[in-house]
Amino acid sequence: MQPVFYFDLGSPEAYLAAERVMADLPVVPEWVPIYAAGLPGRATGQATPPHERRAAVEERAAAQHVQPLRWPADWPREDTRVAMVGATYAKQIGRAVAFALAAFRQAFAGGRVLDEDTVVIAAAACEMHPRAVLQALGRRSVAAALDAATATAAVAGVTQVPAIVIGGAVYEGADAVEQATAALAREATSA
Repeated sequence: MQPVFYFDLGSPEAYLAAERVMADLPVVPEWVPIYAAGLPGRATGQATPPHERRAAVEERAAAQHVQPLRWPADWPREDTRVAMVGATYAKQIGRAVAFALAAFRQAFAGGRVLDEDTVVIAAAACEMHPRAVLQALGRRSVAAALDAATATAAVAGVTQVPAIVIGGAVYEGADAVEQATAALAREATSA
C-alpha cells in the first residue's frame, strides 16, 4: 500500500520530514498538501513557546544534516492558505514534490515569508508558469480541492503535520518518518 505524506508548507517539522521522506521510506509516498489550520482538534505546537519550538527544530535539522534554518519573519504563521492552494495546484499538474520542496526551502532555508511572491518563486523553480500559478491561486476549484484533501486527512485521523498514513495507521509529528519507516519494515518482514 502506498503511504500518503500530508504536509503544510508553514510547518518546519513538515519541512524536515519532506527532506527525508523520499529517501527513508522504502515505498515512494503520495505527497498531499493540506491546510493544517483546517484540521479539527489539531495539535499545533502552540503550547510550546516559539523560541523553544525553534530550538528543537534547529537541533533536529542539525542531526539530519540539513542546512541551518533561516526563519521567515512572520513565523509561526497560521495562515498558509495561499501557499497551500499553490501546492494543491502543483499537485494537480504533477509537480507536488518539486513545488513543495522548493517552497519549503524558500521558507526555511531562505527565510522567506510564504506569501504570493514566494509561491511564484517556488513555482518558477519547478517550471510552473507564473501566470498560470497566479490564476490558480484565485480558482475556487483549486481551493475546494485543498479543502477536500484536508477533510480526507481529518477522516483518516490526521491531527497535525507532518503526517504519514499507511493503510489505517497514522504517524504524525516530528518522528513521523521514523515511525512510518519502522512500520513499513515490520510489514515487509511479516509478509
